[in-house]
Amino acid sequence: MKKILLTLTISVLLFSFAACKGKEAEEQAEVPQRQTLQPGPIIDQKAGGLPHGVQPPKTELQVVVPENVKAEWPSVIIIVEDKKENTKEEFTVNTDGEFQIPDSDLTVKVGPFLPDFKMGASTITSATSEPNNPSVGIAILQDGNKVFPKTGEWGWLYSKFPTIHSFQHDRFGLLLKEGVKK
Repeated sequence: MKKILLTLTISVLLFSFAACKGKEAEEQAEVPQRQTLQPGPIIDQKAGGLPHGVQPPKTELQVVVPENVKAEWPSVIIIVEDKKENTKEEFTVNTDGEFQIPDSDLTVKVGPFLPDFKMGASTITSATSEPNNPSVGIAILQDGNKVFPKTGEWGWLYSKFPTIHSFQHDRFGLLLKEGVKK
């Protein structure tokens, strides 16, 4: 009698365990997997752009600044954050200009300003003259040697996405505050 009762108890426990595991698997199958979308600059998919996070082929993209954008947006305001001194200073700089970061050996060369940054398969441009997605190309020199970007002519600062591909330095941080319209 004890053997029958023991066998019956073990069978019930195994059946219960199997039923619970099956229910968990069903519940997990019903829960859709969430995808976290990373905010980033707008990339023109129709022009062959790549989604954020996908590495483009090793070709140099051509920067095309429309004439009306050049005429309307001659300069930018860049904020330099000094992490050591816990200060921020604004610099208004003409496009194609440069400035020295105070108390450092860093020079910032300012390139094209694109008020509505769009990237296609072979070009970077501004879709409109409106500040929908403002960005500026920069290059940073330390003691005359280029340290940013690692490749290409320009690294980009995005005012709406300040952490995307940003300049990494122990002491200084750079942010695009805005373009200055004529």
